[in-house]
Amino acid sequence: MVEGAQLKQAEAGKRYEVFHTDCPARDMVDHVTSRWGIWVLISLRSNDLRFYELRDSIQGISEKMLAQTLRALLQDGLIRREVAPTTPPQVTYGLTEFGQDIGEPLTDLFDRITKRLPADQRPPRSG
Repeated sequence: MVEGAQLKQAEAGKRYEVFHTDCPARDMVDHVTSRWGIWVLISLRSNDLRFYELRDSIQGISEKMLAQTLRALLQDGLIRREVAPTTPPQVTYGLTEFGQDIGEPLTDLFDRITKRLPADQRPPRSG
């Protein structure tokens, strides 16, 4: 396959060549399935969160990694960033329609995994 051919195929309404290294869909899959991308999408599935609320909801993520992950998911169009004109500005993150569409099967996958975990491997429920 010649370089860039999968882009021409996509423009013509055909499927992306996801196994080709320069396929744009491949980058998005990498972002979604990255170490933190899946957790950001799952954390935002129910409601919008501010940066620190999002960081606190995902144990173990650093501010640097959260910022990088948010930047990638924003660029991919999976999340939105809203800035309220307050002092200091309040920044809220939420899923776009596309992000909700992508997040739904991830949530289903997560739910299926946790339902199958033996009781002795499940973390204690908070609440």
